[in-house]
Amino acid sequence: MRILIAEDETIIRLDLRELLERAGFEICAEARDGLEAVELARTEQPDLAILDVKMPELDGIEAAKRILEERPIPIVILTAYSQQELIARAVEAGVYGYLVKPFRETDLLPAIETARARHVELMALREEADSLAEALAARKLVERAKGLLMQKEKLSEQDAYARLRKASQLSGKPIRVVAEALIATFEAS
Repeated sequence: MRILIAEDETIIRLDLRELLERAGFEICAEARDGLEAVELARTEQPDLAILDVKMPELDGIEAAKRILEERPIPIVILTAYSQQELIARAVEAGVYGYLVKPFRETDLLPAIETARARHVELMALREEADSLAEALAARKLVERAKGLLMQKEKLSEQDAYARLRKASQLSGKPIRVVAEALIATFEAS
């Protein structure tokens, strides 16, 4: 897994790099401020980012928000601050983990694995939601086309659906495409 580290304190950044490399991760980029983190996330395409909250130019939470707008990846926030306001901002930005410094390897590695697992789950849910939305949209088109056939051709619901299905089979096109074409034809006339 390729990781982007964004930490303005050099010693902490180097410690983090060493700890992560020892655990078998590849550090693909290191940033010293939030703007650099956003740019490196864009160019290096990391699998995960670890961002400090308090950084020059752009704080880690705003950097996380910008990174996630371009490409959803799991992000873990590291910070010396545990104020509720920061935690709420991090959650709102969409980060997957929040660790308070000083941290230990036994804290960081589970946070990374949890962030990865939650990210995979979220991506699967988004895919499923998109698929369901697409199926619903197709169903609405078929119902509309069926209704138009029933009205214009004086067909029963069953016969209207059978005609759509047959047109789909004969044309080799999905029933949704046939329904869209039929609706366009009826609306044009």
